[in-house]
Amino acid sequence: MFDALRRDMRTVFERDPASRSRLEALFCYPGVHALAFHRIGHRLWRRGWFGTARFVSHVSRFLTGIEIHPAARLGPGLFIDHGMGVVIGETAEVGKNVTIYQGVSLAGTSLKREKRHPTLGDNVVVGAGAKVIGAIYIGDNSRIGAGSVVVRDVPPNSVVVGVPGRVTYKDGQRVTDEVDLNQTDLPDPVTRALDQLVERLRGLEAEVETLRKRADGVE
Repeated sequence: MFDALRRDMRTVFERDPASRSRLEALFCYPGVHALAFHRIGHRLWRRGWFGTARFVSHVSRFLTGIEIHPAARLGPGLFIDHGMGVVIGETAEVGKNVTIYQGVSLAGTSLKREKRHPTLGDNVVVGAGAKVIGAIYIGDNSRIGAGSVVVRDVPPNSVVVGVPGRVTYKDGQRVTDEVDLNQTDLPDPVTRALDQLVERLRGLEAEVETLRKRADGVE
């Protein structure tokens, strides 16, 4: 338990440039507190103390603004930055060294007692407000842009943006294995498609103008 807490503090100190010390990470980061509560609740859940585990989760949500179901499986090195409004469902699974920003939901789509929440691979970054919905898999080293809604599997080393989320690639290259928190240069397929439509419209306007001049006997 204490080893995990020390790793949480080290993760904050390594991944958040606003953090000044590990003590600050311990006392001032709700993501660290939520993970500590979850470890207690998860142990209770595995031992069959379901009601008590849910109560621990409820207390954690009240204190941190982060709701993690006690049955969810979270890998080491998870960093929940700011965290307000984060929701992680019952059958969600999170790999190693994952970064989750505020307002993220790992949500389910089924009313049946089955695997209905997403699985995140290692080194995944989920931008603020993104929604990852259903029993889908997000491959290792992938990034999900802020505000995206992801409803399909994502292959490793990918970038996903948009509503619904579309897989793109950063400058035509694979995403590196190290944690990348940059959310400012994610390619936007919708904007790219609109730019192509504008260019096509300009070409058509030029053709129409040429035909008009010919009809008027200018050429």
